Amino acid sequence: MALWYAICDLLPFEMLNWTFMCNALLAVFLMGPLFGTLSTMIVSGRMSFFSDALGHSAFTGIAVGCICGFAAPTWAAVGFSVGFALLFSFVRSRSNQTADTLIGVFSSAAVALGIFLATYGGGSFARYNRYLIGDVLSVTPGELGMLAVVLLLVLVFWYLAGNKLTLTAIHPQLASSRGIRIGLLQTVFTAAVAVVVTLAISWVGLMILNSLLVLPAASARNISRNLRQYHLFSVLFALIAGILGLILSYEMGSSSGASISLILAGIFAVTFCFRKVRA
Repeated sequence: MALWYAICDLLPFEMLNWTFMCNALLAVFLMGPLFGTLSTMIVSGRMSFFSDALGHSAFTGIAVGCICGFAAPTWAAVGFSVGFALLFSFVRSRSNQTADTLIGVFSSAAVALGIFLATYGGGSFARYNRYLIGDVLSVTPGELGMLAVVLLLVLVFWYLAGNKLTLTAIHPQLASSRGIRIGLLQTVFTAAVAVVVTLAISWVGLMILNSLLVLPAASARNISRNLRQYHLFSVLFALIAGILGLILSYEMGSSSGASISLILAGIFAVTFCFRKVRA
């Protein structure tokens, strides 16, 4: 971290005079490629609503952790979210219901259980507000190290299985005929998304977390001509929105997560207009 702080001291930005802003900027540089990469997999795999359901399960896991007296309820949330993702994959593989129906069932159940546990015994809901809104300015050096490890693992997974996931999303029968283990691949991917969503919920906030997992790839899809551009633009848009959102939140005193999400929405609007012109 000392090297990063030294680099921040050389940059001519007033906000970097504060250590927490330096930490937040590094978090943005790590989350940009992380969310940009996952976003392409989520959009291609038509799992946008599922990522939202995972956010609800993460909140329920945090409530469980708080009730059990865990010093760090986030780890309880990670375990609960991964279990939620694995259970969803199991039910989906053995049900004739459509994916959106099952997502609605799991999502509503997770929300109801989370609110029930958070208010059980007349408990105050106020202590959970930080998980609803999020605050990237509160990220610590230890959490940054953990975020870097998660980013590395996701990039390795994307390198090894990215093309297989894309083929599975486009033509699952063809993927299966080529020996791709679709069930195992989707299970690992859903577990990875569950971990990322849970770890990021306190920095981004449950209310807008799904926008960071959908908007980068959705924007990239508007103007990309091939898969390489699709992945590149998704990561680039996530980085641009993260940096500009952090600056906007500093200058206007607004929520950093909301600022990032609004800029991503603006990027989507601009790229959609270019798509219409090009069409």
